[in-house]
Amino acid sequence: MSEPILALSGVHADIAQYHILQGVDLVVPRGGVTMLLGRNGVGKTTTLRTIMGHLKARAGVIRFDGANVTSAATAVRARAGMGFVPEDMGIFTDLTVEENMILAAASGPLDGERLEWIFAAFPPLRTFWKSEAGNLSGGQKQMLSIARAMAEERKLYLVDEPTKGLAPAIISTMAGALRDLKRRGASILLVEQNFSVAKALGDSAAVMDDGRIVWTGSMAELGSDAALQERLMGLSMEAP
Repeated sequence: MSEPILALSGVHADIAQYHILQGVDLVVPRGGVTMLLGRNGVGKTTTLRTIMGHLKARAGVIRFDGANVTSAATAVRARAGMGFVPEDMGIFTDLTVEENMILAAASGPLDGERLEWIFAAFPPLRTFWKSEAGNLSGGQKQMLSIARAMAEERKLYLVDEPTKGLAPAIISTMAGALRDLKRRGASILLVEQNFSVAKALGDSAAVMDDGRIVWTGSMAELGSDAALQERLMGLSMEAP
């Protein structure tokens, strides 16, 4: 069994006076999609921000690609191969789509072949290439946010609720792009409230509650067990 791309051991993190992460243990295997699931407010976004270095871990260890990055700056983690798609998209609305993508390719010019792959995944980005990002629709802005993370090949993509508030057709486009990213060998840690999307994309799953991981297993196991879903996340749905 290969070493995981990411491993958190006993990670604690605070926001102001609030103790949000209370000893998170999480393993993300290489080359698949790990779903980070749970009710609202249990610490999923805080976990991603702590992994990326936007928040400092007060205790515990974060290992990425075999290296201890617990105290590393966000820029160091990015250079090591982490890409982050925040829930608030993180795009520059006063810059064009092209300029947003150029800034995202920190190590050099945009690779033409990779850009064509991104255009195939998100055709509106080609259409609005010279337009200001602030003029895009909500779904198109989310496409740009994910495309920015995809501008260079990353070892791990951290993606926070990419389908939140989007129309079904846009959700399908997002899911297709993430599935294609997975096919290319990427490792993805994905926070997603849409359980249908989680079932369609996820290989493994970790469920959070009150700042801790309370269940880990395969996404297929969780997706087929309605009682387990109800117990862990309060979902009221029948397993297919």
